[in-house]
Amino acid sequence: MSCRLPRRRFLHSASALGLGAGLGSWELLRGITPAAEDAKVGPEMVRLRPEIEPVVRWIEETPQDKVFEKAVAELKGGLSYQALLGGLFLAGIRNIQPRPVGYKFHAVMVINSAHMLAQSAPFSERLLPLFWALDNFKSSQAQDVKEGDWALGPVDEPRVPRPHQAKADFVKAMDEWDVSAADVAVAGLCRGSGAAESMEPFWRMGVRDQRDIGHKAIFTAQSWRTLQAIGWEHAEPVLRCLAYGLLYLGDDRPGPIGPYATNLENARKIRDDWQVGKSDPGATRALLATLRQASPEEASAEAVKLLGQGIAPGSLWDAVVLHSSELIMRNPGILAIHATTAANSLHYIFGASGDDTTRKLALLQAVGWQPMYRQRIKSPKPLTIDELQGETPTGTGEEAVGEIFAAVDGDRALAAAKTTAYLERGGSTKSIFDAARRMIFHKGTGSHDYKYGAAIWEECVAATDPKWQPRLAAAAMFNLPGAGKADSPLMIRARDAVANVMG
Repeated sequence: MSCRLPRRRFLHSASALGLGAGLGSWELLRGITPAAEDAKVGPEMVRLRPEIEPVVRWIEETPQDKVFEKAVAELKGGLSYQALLGGLFLAGIRNIQPRPVGYKFHAVMVINSAHMLAQSAPFSERLLPLFWALDNFKSSQAQDVKEGDWALGPVDEPRVPRPHQAKADFVKAMDEWDVSAADVAVAGLCRGSGAAESMEPFWRMGVRDQRDIGHKAIFTAQSWRTLQAIGWEHAEPVLRCLAYGLLYLGDDRPGPIGPYATNLENARKIRDDWQVGKSDPGATRALLATLRQASPEEASAEAVKLLGQGIAPGSLWDAVVLHSSELIMRNPGILAIHATTAANSLHYIFGASGDDTTRKLALLQAVGWQPMYRQRIKSPKPLTIDELQGETPTGTGEEAVGEIFAAVDGDRALAAAKTTAYLERGGSTKSIFDAARRMIFHKGTGSHDYKYGAAIWEECVAATDPKWQPRLAAAAMFNLPGAGKADSPLMIRARDAVANVMG
């Protein structure tokens, strides 16, 4: 999804999708980029770095109905994209309780998804996801106030371990589900270790527990990814918040939900050179068939068997994402969405970790979690993603893409069939997801529009076998916004704010 789409082509493409009205106002955002203001922090709250603290404060303190005008004025005064992104993320880290990991805390977890989609957007639209995220944060902040007004407090400095002890202390505290010990250990870990070393134990903790339908893995991956955009210097409060969320138990006894203990044993059975193997669509189909009927433990055992037969990990990842997308086709909703977004996060952790066992666990957990989603989802439609049939659109190029997204509103299965045919006949996957991104920006109304859109695009591009890309893109039509959906009231309000301040 190139960010260098020529203006004429962009407007033509937008018109094909029914997005022509009001786009001119966003052109006013060109050229605005760091004004800061002094602010005080109460003793009950963690103090952030001085260069970002003022930005966080105006985000925290500006009323929701004024926040767009304030943001545009700050951008006009020189506030950078990175500072706005970082301020938004850290405002959520400091103000919104990550327990349970989900619900109102999506205001934090969705920031990287919004950023990912923004980076590939035409220049005039690149700030739209951050406007949406601003309003989303203000809503979550208000909800948090109603529920007790949680805030991330300062570190208990006398208890912070020395750098050489911090990692071991952190692992011990996480294994024992000890919140206070983990908090001070995180501070010592961040202060005495590099970024990669600090994250390694978090990768392991992020993959161990499916509690909160996979949000712990999502929070872990999104924290690291957002820090890559805003700077590792902000890591300490972020990782303290992450550790606090990862140790959430709800009403359960300490211990992970899902096949973690089994997969620790399974990881020891995998051959040493497991990362070297052959890509095999037949093995992908075999694992997909297993995921449709097996238990979590049986599915993980099948993955170990396939790896032992010399199958490349990528072919197993293809099966995981195909299965999660099939769940979207059968019964779109929160659980099916998280089957994809959690798989995407585990896949990211698989690529980011430098520990062989953690990488094995990320894959085995991704396989083992899919039956857990399947078992909770009622699937009235017996659709199978590898047997999707195509229906050729009447138009070509951008007109065909517009036809696909017009079909979404009345018949998602037809939109999927048209997507399949369009892509299998040489159509552009990029054009499909360029259009999907615009649908999300202008018509999306919730965090999951952004989270799912970013995740399925990334997984579609990452498919080991390109033959699966049309199927993954087609399945996405069961969840993406369509061209006939009304523009988001929030985006209309943001557009008016831009016009008022910039006009």
